[in-house]
Amino acid sequence: MRIGIFSDVHSNLDALTAVRAAYEKESIDKYICLGDTVGYGAEPKACAEIVRSMASVSILGNHDAAVSGRMDYSYYYQAARHALDIHSGMLPEEGKAWLRSLPYEHREQDLSFCHGSPLNLEEFEYIFALDQAQQLLGYWEDMARVTFIGHSHLCKSFALSPSEVHEVVATRFTMREGYKYIISVGSVGQPRDYDPRASYTIFDTEDMVFEFKRAEYDIESAANKIFETDLERNFGNRLFLGV
Repeated sequence: MRIGIFSDVHSNLDALTAVRAAYEKESIDKYICLGDTVGYGAEPKACAEIVRSMASVSILGNHDAAVSGRMDYSYYYQAARHALDIHSGMLPEEGKAWLRSLPYEHREQDLSFCHGSPLNLEEFEYIFALDQAQQLLGYWEDMARVTFIGHSHLCKSFALSPSEVHEVVATRFTMREGYKYIISVGSVGQPRDYDPRASYTIFDTEDMVFEFKRAEYDIESAANKIFETDLERNFGNRLFLGV
């Protein structure tokens, strides 16, 4: 089975549309979204509708939890809080109810899908650096064979043996026996690795092959939609730089 795994759409309809078109050129059996469909961008309603219809499994992200009333976001910085308030008003009750229904984690075939770290799921902790991945060593026995996460907006992979962790730098690789993996799949709608293209990934469960992919999209269109709203302008400016 080939799974299309994507995350952090962040209300960027232009990027999501490009990723969906790119996936249509692949042989994908099912789609899984790792959360944060909303937040930052200009089109939360349309993005939520597409993800809801496209993905057979969707995970709760921290922005999803905030917009749907499942978490307190008063400690977020002002511009992010303001965006979440706007998106809460833009989403119909049906959309917010869907967000409220999403799980923190989904497991199947010794695979785990969550938004942030698989430890303390409700805390949405980051894993994008070696020292953060090393914190999982004490839980190695309980980890799934492969754990897919989003949240950091970075494309990162780590291989864990029972005693050590190393970063996997390839954009396409096969899982090795005796290792468990944690893979951050990047962001569709707001990449932060200095590559402004939308990130999406594919995992082949039979061959145990994982691949990062990127899709070009109309960044100017997505940014202009933000500029035309009361959202923070930097949410649009950063799209051009991938930061």
